[in-house]
Amino acid sequence: MRELIEKDRKITVVPPDFKCANKGTVVEVEPKYFTVELEYEPDGIMRHNYCEFYTQTNHGTLYFDSFAESIEGKRIKVANPAKHRFLQRRQYTRIKFVHDLDLKCNDKSHKITTLDISAGGMKFKTAENIDIEKEYLITLPLSEEQTVECIFSPIRIEKNENSGYTLSGRFDYHSGKDKMTLTQYCAKRSIEIRCK
Repeated sequence: MRELIEKDRKITVVPPDFKCANKGTVVEVEPKYFTVELEYEPDGIMRHNYCEFYTQTNHGTLYFDSFAESIEGKRIKVANPAKHRFLQRRQYTRIKFVHDLDLKCNDKSHKITTLDISAGGMKFKTAENIDIEKEYLITLPLSEEQTVECIFSPIRIEKNENSGYTLSGRFDYHSGKDKMTLTQYCAKRSIEIRCK
């Protein structure tokens, strides 16, 4: 684990109440622990209560569960986990996500069917010709209670053989919390799908 958790590595911490998700930087690595300097106050993170951790390595997105052994201000000392897994090599976990949604730009709305999403972007199909030079607003329904709003910038468009178009592009966010929420949602769904 020590070769995966390195000093100065960025890490996301998601406690049981994901609304208290936080991020920080690894400032010290010891044989049994590593210390993270958080960006925000550690609300929702309690000693000996398990949290989810996500960080990007050369091997892909590293995911594990662990707990804070001690909390001093914005510094948490985290126990090295017993096990870990790599979600996938790409920067963000991509999952199948099929929904009929509206892609909006100013007062104009386009009907689309999403195919897959990640915290980095999405792919969808549509019968409409969409201007790839513009930015669009999309609201993703993650559950009955939870949605995430993203700004979508098209990058690639392909004309389908039968009719319509397939587009893919990247997301930008109004808040870092929305990005963390979508990152966690995709990671959890990926694990659920893999364990079926």
